[in-house]
Amino acid sequence: MEIPTDLRYTDSHEWIRDDGDGTVTVGITAVAAEQLGELVYVELPQVGRRCAKDESCAVVESTKAASDVYAPVAGEVVAVNDALPSNPGQLNQAPYAGGWLFRMKLNDVKELAALLDASAYRESTGAP
Repeated sequence: MEIPTDLRYTDSHEWIRDDGDGTVTVGITAVAAEQLGELVYVELPQVGRRCAKDESCAVVESTKAASDVYAPVAGEVVAVNDALPSNPGQLNQAPYAGGWLFRMKLNDVKELAALLDASAYRESTGAP
């Protein structure tokens, strides 16, 4: 199971990449994509939306279930992956590359330190 070491993670299976410019990129992990199965629908947040930490801000739906995606940090949505609504399977095929969901401008960069590193996330999920 791919769990990149350069990302941070949440218990609710979001991954976060620090883009180094005050923004982060957010997606769902390979663990989440595997548990959900074939993804068939994605609802992305509006650019400009302000999200509180742990607020539901997107939805992914598979043939098995729908699942909320939570903001891992507080901030403003500055970009969304416009390719996903017409190709939600990208979340299964490349969750850490073309399957990113949205980008946020952080309110407080210190929130990143509270997120799980790859080792802690792997341990919390029992992923091999």
